[in-house]
Amino acid sequence: MSFHLSPTFRDRLSAASRPLVGGWVCSGSALVAEIMAGSGLDWLLIDMEHGPNTLETVRAQLQAVGGSPVTPVVRVPIGDPVTIKQVLDLGAQNILVPMVSSADEARAVVAATRYPPRGGRGVGSALARSARWNRVEDYLQNADAYVSVCVQIETSAGVEAAAEIAAVDGIDGVFVGPSDLAASLGVLGEQTHPDVVDAVRRAFGAVQAAGTPVGVNAFDPQVAQSYVDAGATFVLVGADVALLARGSEALAARWVPAGGGGDRVSY
Repeated sequence: MSFHLSPTFRDRLSAASRPLVGGWVCSGSALVAEIMAGSGLDWLLIDMEHGPNTLETVRAQLQAVGGSPVTPVVRVPIGDPVTIKQVLDLGAQNILVPMVSSADEARAVVAATRYPPRGGRGVGSALARSARWNRVEDYLQNADAYVSVCVQIETSAGVEAAAEIAAVDGIDGVFVGPSDLAASLGVLGEQTHPDVVDAVRRAFGAVQAAGTPVGVNAFDPQVAQSYVDAGATFVLVGADVALLARGSEALAARWVPAGGGGDRVSY
């Protein structure tokens, strides 16, 4: 029996005639991931860095979205080779690695996704969902074609090194993170501060000059549109937990009398 894997995020970006629009899945819920996958969005970010995700919940979410045309990208918590190996073996074809601030760090990320002699990924595909337990013909020989790698620039050092990071062989996209970038620039929580916007746009220019797709996170529609206008080829425009929080607040504001909700208690 032969099994064919889905096109990678790299393939989707290459074939796209417009920016790919995505949503964050931070809840750790396979059910919520399935709901998000049926929304019409182009891609989903399953988040292991700031979401309550384990290997088991990531696997369940990949399975839950597998029947939809959406492309899942898994953000690992750190560029650790063991974690990257495990996530790839789960069947993730697309990964995003946060906090990459130099070309050397980007090269190390790529090496963690490649089998020898190009890298150091451990060989266990016969036991893993990645090769569908050896149902993907010649998986080991063609593994590079089945995996796309994006890295995240989130520091001032990363912005300065953006051109070199984007030029690393095997980097398929660079994602700019305004939240941590704001912290790095000394304006914590001010993602739209002029210094942050300027840094994002400088990173965009450097990455675009290298011929590499560039993406960004922006939940404010006007800010997101401004980054699309600046050449972003993939964007995150919302998150499952934020949509639930704002939607439930809107319900309460519409239907609950002032003061009727009682005091909020944190546990």
